[in-house]
Amino acid sequence: MNIIKYPNQAEWATLLERPHRDAFELRETVQTVLDQIRQYGDSAVKAFEEKFDKVKLDYLTVSEAEIAEAEALVSDDLKEALNLAHANIEKFHASQKFEGEKVETAPGVVCWQKSVAIEKVGLYIPGGTAPLFSTVLMLATPAKIAGCQEIVLCTPPNREGKVHPAILMAAKVAGVSKIFKAGGVQAIGAMAYGTESVPKVSKIFGPGNQFVMAAKQQVSLHEVAIDMPAGPSEVAVVADDTANPVFVAADLLSQAEHGVDSQVILITTSEAMAEKVNTEVDRQLALLPRKEIAEQSLQYSKLIIVKNLEEVVKMTNEYAPEHLILAIKDYASFADRVVNAGSVFLGNYSCESAGDYASGTNHTLPTSGYAKAYSGVNLDSFCRKITFQELSAEGIRSIGRAVELMAEAEQLDAHKNAMTVRLQSL
Repeated sequence: MNIIKYPNQAEWATLLERPHRDAFELRETVQTVLDQIRQYGDSAVKAFEEKFDKVKLDYLTVSEAEIAEAEALVSDDLKEALNLAHANIEKFHASQKFEGEKVETAPGVVCWQKSVAIEKVGLYIPGGTAPLFSTVLMLATPAKIAGCQEIVLCTPPNREGKVHPAILMAAKVAGVSKIFKAGGVQAIGAMAYGTESVPKVSKIFGPGNQFVMAAKQQVSLHEVAIDMPAGPSEVAVVADDTANPVFVAADLLSQAEHGVDSQVILITTSEAMAEKVNTEVDRQLALLPRKEIAEQSLQYSKLIIVKNLEEVVKMTNEYAPEHLILAIKDYASFADRVVNAGSVFLGNYSCESAGDYASGTNHTLPTSGYAKAYSGVNLDSFCRKITFQELSAEGIRSIGRAVELMAEAEQLDAHKNAMTVRLQSL
């Protein structure tokens, strides 16, 4: 990995840049696929599956027989792990349920909110270089708790036209309504526009590569809401001399193996720790089955040594990582100063993998610096808040004149009149 020592603050923006493709190339490719899906539906999805995923499909829908077959292929140990993870995710997200209270803002004026589930949601589950069945639990579990009526899942099949058994098993555990064989941009288009097989949804969730991210952003302009503009995975690890370099290297590699465009960063004040981690990364990398992917990812990754803790805090918040691991002695006080991050892992034992699978928090998180403005997926992501207000005659008397004056000042006479006629009726 590249070791950068004591960079000036003016260099930070360049130093912390994410790897990215040419935006124009992405838009052109993605728009071509989306236009075809909108016009030709299932036939276009199948054509792109053949082109991109190298599989010829007769139908897109995953049948009950395929789900039963998959269940038989999943080991009892993995089923037990899925159920444990699901229980923890369910417990954490159920605690987020919203209870609205009626508030009398002025005499005779009562306001409140109600949380209402989004009726149809679409879940995209990557299945290319790794079948992310854990993401099924992360998305479908809160969707069920929220009360979404229809949960549609799209995921790419393998070259035999089969969906990974663990994805189907996780879908069954979490209560997914409908499952379809479609990956990448074509899956996003199918859920955004609807096809003969795939229902049109109101909001699309799920991670993916830069093409998936671009497709989600493009369909969100006119067709459908999205969870967040998330892209390739990333982690920042903050480590001091008390950190375990074996743990730190393992955490960096756990993200590096996600994809060739993933990014991992170590920020430290200790040159000795940076050197130990660098050595350990090389040792562990040689043992990884996904070594080639991780090696390419590490080209975009850095070990950054800064002058003091204050710079560590500033750099971390400037980077706004998807995952932030605080492998430092006084992680509690540091955590209080974190303002930009998707999910934070405190102390040497809190590996990012725990949050990816089974601690209970959600692993669908903002990347590419979007943690400065977006939250990770949570129960509210699957809901809308509708506000209500009820005014009595007393309420009209309480705020009526203020409404008239404000409407008049904005030169909106019809607005003023709507209140005036009520005041005059009293």
